[in-house]
Amino acid sequence: MTIMIGLEAVIVAVTEGIPRILSVRHTDHALSPPEHRPLAQPESPDALPFGPLDPTADCTLDQALRGWVSEQTGLPLGYVEQLYTFGDPYRDPRQREGGPRVISVAYLALTRECAPAREQNAVWRDCYTFLPWEDWREGRPEILGSLIEPALQQWLQTISDPQRQRRQHERVDICFGFSGSSWDPERVLERYQILYEAALVPEAWPEQPHSAPTAASPGRPMALDHRRILATALGRLRGKLKYRPVVFELLPDTFSLSQLQEVVEALSGVRLHKQNFRRLVEKGGLVEESGETTFSTGGRPAKLFHFRREVLRERPAPGLRLPGRN
Repeated sequence: MTIMIGLEAVIVAVTEGIPRILSVRHTDHALSPPEHRPLAQPESPDALPFGPLDPTADCTLDQALRGWVSEQTGLPLGYVEQLYTFGDPYRDPRQREGGPRVISVAYLALTRECAPAREQNAVWRDCYTFLPWEDWREGRPEILGSLIEPALQQWLQTISDPQRQRRQHERVDICFGFSGSSWDPERVLERYQILYEAALVPEAWPEQPHSAPTAASPGRPMALDHRRILATALGRLRGKLKYRPVVFELLPDTFSLSQLQEVVEALSGVRLHKQNFRRLVEKGGLVEESGETTFSTGGRPAKLFHFRREVLRERPAPGLRLPGRN
């Protein structure tokens, strides 16, 4: 069996309170060589920027990733970390026809949004277009009650083994906050995995031929297993907010505390109490005043702050222990 190593990038920015990811569109798997790749069509699914590792030309995985992203989007990458390795059989459907088994190393990259310069089929999209049940900033998402909960209850009833049904019922309640369970923002991948197992997302239908596709599926689908990769990245990013100052990679050099809170809320998917949040930031020594102000808030001039880099030496985990939702 031939094995191909691929590289994917979940490139995240937050613009005007919207968490955005960069996507590209191709009708074929972009791991195929560029000269064999057909032109993108409007109906082709959104995909993450991705490409193959060239074992002879690429000295490192990181170098290869940056090269592919630059080629497909024209964007240079700043902060990058390895996310996870995805190697399930048949994640590229061409494997069933004798093609290679594709093992992908995914990366999380944080940047500030700018227009893709070279690849006209690269576009920024709202992250919650793909994962709409993850955005609780305006309260419990309507899609949970109107579509997801009824569909999952129906799926649970199809499980014939009573013990397995109870376990799955508990799993659904804990992950989605049903039956009085609390909502855990970090369980992003677990929630997507449940929807996949219940065949509620189109990506699962080729793998479950005996499942009848639902009339409506939650969220915009992505190519191959890229929505699973996106869910993995969002869960990782939400977790890192607690112990790494990664949020400052998404902000300009100077920012107001309102801007900082807006970015944290966009990534976590929840609203935060304004005064509690500010006390948390100031107590943690994460920022310092720049001596400048801004009138962009529309009211009184707001102080501007810098990220205080000294905190990296002072604390082993200088993140944001987020307070509860409003």
